Amino acid sequence: MRVLLTVNAAWNALNFRRPVIEALLSKGHHVTILAPLDDAAPALRAMGCRVVELHMDVQGLSPRQDARLVNRFASHFATLRPDVILGYTVKNNIFGAVAAKRMAIPFLPNVSGLGTGFLSGGALRMVVETLYRFAFRGLPILFFQNPDDRDLFVQRRLIAPGQARLVPGSGVDLKHFSPMPLPARKGTVFLMISRLLRDKGVLEYVEAARQIRTVRNDVRFQILGQVGAANRSALGANDLSRWVQAGVIEHLGEHDDVRPFIALADSVVLPSYREGAPRTLLEAASMARPLIATDVPGCRHVVDDGITGMLCVPRDIESLRQRLVAFADMPTNTRVMMGGAGRDKMLREYDQAIVVDSYLSAISDLVPGQATTADARLRPSPHNTPQFSNTRDPKHLHIQQP
Repeated sequence: MRVLLTVNAAWNALNFRRPVIEALLSKGHHVTILAPLDDAAPALRAMGCRVVELHMDVQGLSPRQDARLVNRFASHFATLRPDVILGYTVKNNIFGAVAAKRMAIPFLPNVSGLGTGFLSGGALRMVVETLYRFAFRGLPILFFQNPDDRDLFVQRRLIAPGQARLVPGSGVDLKHFSPMPLPARKGTVFLMISRLLRDKGVLEYVEAARQIRTVRNDVRFQILGQVGAANRSALGANDLSRWVQAGVIEHLGEHDDVRPFIALADSVVLPSYREGAPRTLLEAASMARPLIATDVPGCRHVVDDGITGMLCVPRDIESLRQRLVAFADMPTNTRVMMGGAGRDKMLREYDQAIVVDSYLSAISDLVPGQATTADARLRPSPHNTPQFSNTRDPKHLHIQQP
């Protein structure tokens, strides 16, 4: 088959969609990535993908530009002639779906997060909802990464209930992100892995860190991630420089391999306003790190409060500060048990094999007659079916210590 993936950055395809891409390539399918080009394009080509540049404005909504984007998608689809299209990120899902339906090409979107437009509320949210409702009408299958996003789309009548299926985010490579012992040292190091965006809760994290650092010097706060991202809620280099010079946080830069930084941290923090299924939390939990995150869709399904980590109130600096202090005062054996419970949860619910199997099965449903179903080892079982449990009862957990 000719399978096309469209996303708003080649980097996104390489970092978040690799397991699905590799599974399709391994079965002999031709995979094309249609996305704005960046430094990830050569790596995708080295994997065996064809990479085609997509010109698009990844920010803002402009009726004229977005109408042109639909036509641009249609032109690419006509040239590439895919048998099925996998869509990711907001604009690629919405305008790619419109073009694909126009050309009667099966389109499978993954709603990996609602985006700034949804979070903004007001008139902008109404526009985004109207676009989703029009674009997704009639699509047989839609993937959601958590039940809250799925239920919201159903309640707002953006989709019909029968269209939705759940996948556990992009999953996690449980071998690559293997358990690591907690660092043997005094004090506590918190790590936030994220682009510097307001929507990720960076400002709350920095302010909570500032308050804690004024009264104790045994706690450090780190941020690893891109500065100046192409996003309406992006924070600038001047903000970062001010925080670093004040000694509030340490900026670790941007790195392809986050494992060494997770290994040196005691806890990974994500005070985001809303997520699909946050990859950084999955990777940290897989490495047996306790998590601190907001009680919002996406995060609350990854973090079992009091068992694998702690949840705080979103957009609430004091709530976040209290959780950070509570963790800093937590004995080592409790931290170890939390980390082990997180690893155990990843084994049960977030193995990337679940995601691969979900995609191969959905493609088989969309393109009848194609032998795309997963190997038997990837078929759903009690150990690789997304349950999205959020149990608070420790007796249901087997604590596997790192």
